[in-house]
Amino acid sequence: MTTAAPPTTTTRLPPAPKRGLRLTPAALIWPALLYLILTTQVPFFMTVYYSFFRYNLVDPTSRPFIGLENYVTLFTDPQNLRILLNTIVLAGGTLILTLVIGGALALLLNRPFVGRALLRTLLISSFLVMPVVTAVIWKNMLLNPVFGFFSWLVTKLGGHPVDWLAQYPMASLIAMITWEWTPFAMLILLTGLQSLPDDQLEAARLDGAGPLQEFQHIVLPHWTQAIQVVVLMETIALLQVYGEIYGSTSGGPGIATTNLPYFIYQKAFAEYNIGLASAAGVITVILTNILAIYLLRMIGRSRSSQGA
Repeated sequence: MTTAAPPTTTTRLPPAPKRGLRLTPAALIWPALLYLILTTQVPFFMTVYYSFFRYNLVDPTSRPFIGLENYVTLFTDPQNLRILLNTIVLAGGTLILTLVIGGALALLLNRPFVGRALLRTLLISSFLVMPVVTAVIWKNMLLNPVFGFFSWLVTKLGGHPVDWLAQYPMASLIAMITWEWTPFAMLILLTGLQSLPDDQLEAARLDGAGPLQEFQHIVLPHWTQAIQVVVLMETIALLQVYGEIYGSTSGGPGIATTNLPYFIYQKAFAEYNIGLASAAGVITVILTNILAIYLLRMIGRSRSSQGA
């Protein structure tokens, strides 16, 4: 008599989980990076490409390669050097005025008084106005020689009406853009001022420091980083001013208020000279990047010295 062997039981292991596609942080950044490359770098490299050709839309079939001739034309023509100087004067003059006026307003708003919140809101409002709207308001309501506010004020003081945009075009344009960008400097400097510890000011006052000494030795060193941020951001923006010029002076009289962005507009859309406009655009980008890198290094050195 034989006995049947007991059935053997085999244990089944659970199926191994399927490993899905794991995205690394770098892979998640790639879609945004690809979009950024397509929308910024591809047009820039196309601009660089066109800058080496004599390309005019009047005769789009003729596009001879001329190398650096467009760049040589830009740097050898005295008129173009005047335009470069206009760009620097416009950006530099506006930057200095916004720092001075914005700093004074920041010191004012840092003190408690009745209606401070309302005043701060009113002072910020000019920064929210579009550039072309700013130009139209200043051109027709403030600087007009017949019914503008400034001409009316000069007449009331016993003077004669002044055609501000014709007689003082660059100064008028600087005043216009200063009115537009002063709130930005004021906000950044006010933020930096509000981070200043009160005990430092109280200690200086106990030591007999006056308001000027307090500002020179305490407030101004504490403002270093805020000032550098204002200089960096405004320099990049002021080198690209276009709407205010287009809506007020159209680059005139002559080329008195023509800067590099407006010069690019004239060459590309008025004269259809794509090659020369592309070369001017490349120079503008290079100039802006050089200033931005220099200012960023200044900010980095300031932070490292303060951290040490």
